[in-house]
Amino acid sequence: MHQAILISVRSIGLVTLVVRDYDEAIRFYVDGLGFTLVQDEPQGDKRWVVVSPGGGASLLLAEASSEEQAARVGDQTGGRVGFFLNTDDFDRDHARMTAFGVQFLETPRDEVYGKVAVFEDLYGNRWDLLQPARA
Repeated sequence: MHQAILISVRSIGLVTLVVRDYDEAIRFYVDGLGFTLVQDEPQGDKRWVVVSPGGGASLLLAEASSEEQAARVGDQTGGRVGFFLNTDDFDRDHARMTAFGVQFLETPRDEVYGKVAVFEDLYGNRWDLLQPARA
């Protein structure tokens, strides 16, 4: 007797990022990092704002709605790199982001896993810009 093997395909669809202001966050992620604005829908006194780098998970930009949430803007991962933006052309994206004014915390470096540099978003959250090494 054969058993059916069920294969489930799962992925992370959205990651919430608490922001100070919807419009300034949209400008940074779309104009600064080159993301696409996927949705911007009103929901009463809030908005459903989704931006995407074009592959993998997207970001749900959630404007802080309490003092407790506002206190976490910019420090959602305790000062660690919490987000990883993969690219197929590090130099292109690094140059474009630098021209926009994105603050890189280090010079680009080559590691065994790829070319990488840490940058901060407009609130101080730390990100890696990473071009993975070819296998």
